[in-house]
Amino acid sequence: MIGTFLPLYSVEVSSDIGAGFFGSKPDKDCRDYKWLYKNYQQALMLMFVVEEINKNPNLLPNLTLGFHLYNTYHSDEKTLESSLRWLSGQGQLIPNYSCWGKDKAVAIIGGATSALSVQMGTLLELYKYPQITFGPFDPMLSDKVQFPSLYQMAPRDSSLHKGLVRLMTHFEWTWVGLVTVDDLRGEEFLQELTLEMANNGVCVSFTEKIPVSERRHTESHMTFMSRIMGSSSRVIFIHGDTDSLMILRYSQFPFLANYKVWVTTSDWDITMRPKYIDGYYFHGALTFSHLTSDVPGFKAFLKTVTPTKYSEDIVLKEFWHSAFRCRDESEELQQEECSPNASLENLPLLYFDMTISDFSYTICNGIYAVAWTLHEMFLMELEKKSKVEGESWIPHPWQIHSFLKKIQFNNSGGDQVFMDENRNPEAQYTILNYVTFNKDAEALKKVGQFNPKAQPGEDFAINEEAIVWGWTFAKVPCATCSESCGPGFRQAPLEGQPICCFNCSLCPEGEISDQMNMKHCMRCPEDEYPNKERNQCLPKTMTFLDVSEPLGMTLVCAALSFSLMTSMVLCIFVKFQDTPIVKANNRALSYTLLISLIFCFLCSLLFIGRPTAVTCLFRQTTFGIVFTVAVSSILAKTIMVVLAFRVTIPGSRSRKWVQSRVSNSVVIICSGIQMVLCGFWLGIFPPFPDMDPHSEPGHIIIKCNEGSDFAFYSVLGYMGFLSLCSFTVAFLARSLPDTFNEAKFITFSMLVFCSVWVSFLPTYQSTKGKAMVTVEIFSILASSAGLLSCIFIPKCYMILLRPDKNTQESMKNKVSSRRRKQSRSFSVNSSQRHNQF
Repeated sequence: MIGTFLPLYSVEVSSDIGAGFFGSKPDKDCRDYKWLYKNYQQALMLMFVVEEINKNPNLLPNLTLGFHLYNTYHSDEKTLESSLRWLSGQGQLIPNYSCWGKDKAVAIIGGATSALSVQMGTLLELYKYPQITFGPFDPMLSDKVQFPSLYQMAPRDSSLHKGLVRLMTHFEWTWVGLVTVDDLRGEEFLQELTLEMANNGVCVSFTEKIPVSERRHTESHMTFMSRIMGSSSRVIFIHGDTDSLMILRYSQFPFLANYKVWVTTSDWDITMRPKYIDGYYFHGALTFSHLTSDVPGFKAFLKTVTPTKYSEDIVLKEFWHSAFRCRDESEELQQEECSPNASLENLPLLYFDMTISDFSYTICNGIYAVAWTLHEMFLMELEKKSKVEGESWIPHPWQIHSFLKKIQFNNSGGDQVFMDENRNPEAQYTILNYVTFNKDAEALKKVGQFNPKAQPGEDFAINEEAIVWGWTFAKVPCATCSESCGPGFRQAPLEGQPICCFNCSLCPEGEISDQMNMKHCMRCPEDEYPNKERNQCLPKTMTFLDVSEPLGMTLVCAALSFSLMTSMVLCIFVKFQDTPIVKANNRALSYTLLISLIFCFLCSLLFIGRPTAVTCLFRQTTFGIVFTVAVSSILAKTIMVVLAFRVTIPGSRSRKWVQSRVSNSVVIICSGIQMVLCGFWLGIFPPFPDMDPHSEPGHIIIKCNEGSDFAFYSVLGYMGFLSLCSFTVAFLARSLPDTFNEAKFITFSMLVFCSVWVSFLPTYQSTKGKAMVTVEIFSILASSAGLLSCIFIPKCYMILLRPDKNTQESMKNKVSSRRRKQSRSFSVNSSQRHNQF
């Protein structure tokens, strides 16, 4: 015989039961006696498996397996009382005495919950009865020191919390409530779940623990239910067993529950309820149920079960009359007679489910485990050649343990079963959607699954379109603490609030967010830029100072115009080279200066157009050299003016310094130093084409990388040094008397030149992209034009418009007039002095 304890009735224990609870019958201590209809499938599974074993000639031959069926009440008193009555037998309650006779049980199957397993085990352990529990796996019950005779058949739920969090992240639920039973198992699960939620960015809006001792459902207050309904979270996850969570059925607030989405675990049969209407509150709930194999023949067996077939089964008859509301002779209530065609498959889901439940499947495995254990023991007795008679051979309970803990077999569904709890498989889950429309129309339909053994990415699957979200929600409900942040925004945490509570902040300049609820914005690749909404990266366009642009065309025209103007001035000087004004200003230096200015204007064209390796290599060095030649020529002119007035006394040896080779040497030496600097620059750090993706939004600037900023500023610095020297010398010689004294013009021209390049440096440093090139081109044109206009325009005016003053006689008359006005006379003949110049 196998002792079986199943929760078939729901009762509430009277509060006045005390230490003397053995003095009255159980019926007097209970009220609200109700059938737990759906649990009767477990009793039918017990009947089916025992019949199958007894019909199997290869399992327990010559032995007949039977069972005792007892109801377990979810209370300490009634559980202990039922266990003691079973031990005593025949309805007696006599400790340490058994009235069973030959019908002695060898093992116990029971423990729908951990609490029941502990309560039963406390008493049964005294007699070393093997206790096989079919309730949820509880690590606490695996302690063989405390529970050496207890065996758990259920698969491990070690990955259940991961499956729940996968569901949260899939639907982007970040603000959820948690309800669990207030015991060690519930506390352990709560810790695992909250840690996994934190690792995935999900926050707990509230946590509610249901006391395990709360069994008086009809007397329970709604205080904790009001906290659940008053929470801001729209999604609530529930973990616990059916009996402990039955309080949720009794404590429902009308209509308010419809505004919540419930997610339950496999331990709670959500279809079990005390009243018809209670099902409406959980319409649209999702539940994680263990994925089990079908037991061959069980569904066909259920279709044939009737009280007529099992006329001696008084429990079946009572269930049948209650479920089908039949008329019973012992009842005075006028009820309809049972239909002769009544069948279990016609009962609504509230009363019976033709699909095998988790508990029924586990009970099946437990009974087969006991049967195979007895079979091995029976074969061992045969090997000993002992006289074994099937009717009289009954092993002692304590003898079974050594065989039971090692047993393993394949059940009829093809699954491998182990009695060693360390080898218990990890549970796989099917996700069911509970849908109810009226008292007779409700269903649990599969909408997804979670297999922790599968590869990442294949372990979780769900069909959103198949889910019904209850009465209130037409689509996936939103469970967040704050409104979602759209693309272009990022989550800004609120101080003192969970990470799921945030404000939405626009992405910083240059960054985007292309998804909902991004915690951080990201930068676009260098070849892309953010759009105005900052939710997308757009490809940048290649750009440079092109000739086809209005600005580029204007600068080209200006450079060509100034170079043409300079060429015209050169032609005028060449044509009028024998006139006094041209001769007086050192024709060779003037020609050199004009030619260098032509190249100064033209070198700006190297800065316009798409930069190439050649243009990048030579544009700065060409600019530096031609400008140095121009400034060196001006410096030479200035030095010669000063020397002509200071050291040219008749007969003086210093007159050799005013010869043309001196001025030529100044130009060559000064220009040569610049050429050496540019040579080192090109040889060590040559400029090269480069791309600047950051200066202008939406554009990639194609530019020349100077290679070495030090070399670039050294070239500019040297040119500035020559300019400063020219300006200083010219400024000192500006008041020297002479008709064609260039010192004044050179002073003013160098003032313009230095002003342009002094203002160039800060402007160049503060600009980026094409603006830098434009600034440099403008500085080249402006400084060159300043030199041209300040030095040569007055001379051209004299040559072309006042030819009468460009004669030898005019110069002599003007010099004589000046000598009379001066207080000091000059010994040098004016005509000789001008001829030397």
